[in-house]
Amino acid sequence: MSAWNALLWGALASSSLYIGYALTRPLAGNRKAVGLLMGFGAGTLVSAVGYQLVPQASFAHGIGVGISFALGALTYYVLDRIVDGQGGEDRQNLDVQQGPGSPWAMFIGALLDGLPESFVLGITLALGGTINIAFLAAVFVSNIPQGVAGTTSLLAAGSTSRRVLLGWTILTAASALMAAAGFLLADNVRHQGIWAEAFAGGAVLTMLADSMMPEAFQHGGRTVGLMTVLGYLVAAALAVAQ
Repeated sequence: MSAWNALLWGALASSSLYIGYALTRPLAGNRKAVGLLMGFGAGTLVSAVGYQLVPQASFAHGIGVGISFALGALTYYVLDRIVDGQGGEDRQNLDVQQGPGSPWAMFIGALLDGLPESFVLGITLALGGTINIAFLAAVFVSNIPQGVAGTTSLLAAGSTSRRVLLGWTILTAASALMAAAGFLLADNVRHQGIWAEAFAGGAVLTMLADSMMPEAFQHGGRTVGLMTVLGYLVAAALAVAQ
């Protein structure tokens, strides 16, 4: 395995944003379906955090893992507040009736949401020697509803379809580069790679609680809870079977 492999896997995981883009019009009148899909995707990522990013065994490496996890959460929180203040708060909002935000800030917010996952993908590839199918599937599935929600909010904020598509292309390229960066970091400094994994795990979990899960429950209703559990179980089964 090499950084080039990580680059390609990172691009593949983020390519599902295009699926979300393609589904935006068919699902435009069915927000509940998108909410349920969001719940399923959130469940897969919660499972990934628990099984791949910060499992119990990670804490054998010392308190640094816990500190890294907390720092990742705090870093995402601060950057998210900055992005929200610039007009990116509604980047996963399916309710186009609300006041539009800044397309640029929304795109930066989408980058903020997606890059930690790609970074982790590269780290797991370096530490494990092979691609982690469970985590790859979790990222791929979770990016579909984010693609739908992001496309909807960006169009509502005044972006054209062409610009949205260009934005997802840039995000996919950035995710590929971030996966390669994660691979190189973990491959060169393996012990710090575990800390970096925990850092990204904290950021991913904060993202889920801050934006993805609230939006899923708002539009999907109580059934989202069941879909989240289903997503968790599917990802957990993949992790155990691998």
